[in-house]
Amino acid sequence: MIDWDSLVLGPLQGVFGEAVTHLPATGDPQAGSGIFDEAYREVDLAGGMAVTTEHPVLGIRISDYPVLPVQGDQVIVHGMTFVIREVQVDGHGAAKLLLNEAI
Repeated sequence: MIDWDSLVLGPLQGVFGEAVTHLPATGDPQAGSGIFDEAYREVDLAGGMAVTTEHPVLGIRISDYPVLPVQGDQVIVHGMTFVIREVQVDGHGAAKLLLNEAI
């Protein structure tokens, strides 16, 4: 069995990860890291028609976070605050946080 967390995710975060701050809805802020992409493209087949959206996303290594971020929490990346609109766990120890810029 492949140890995705230590063999893949750890080295990826070590090379491409950036410092972020997770602001849970309840509890103290926690320092973390993630791979940020400000223009992630997602294709959704809505009613059989492809719809492309573009939004920021943060890829995280779940084992780096004592409390997994959830929808409605916030993260600070590059001095900008984002609201987590969706958390997509991949089953290998990583999660994709789909973000909206906080107003």
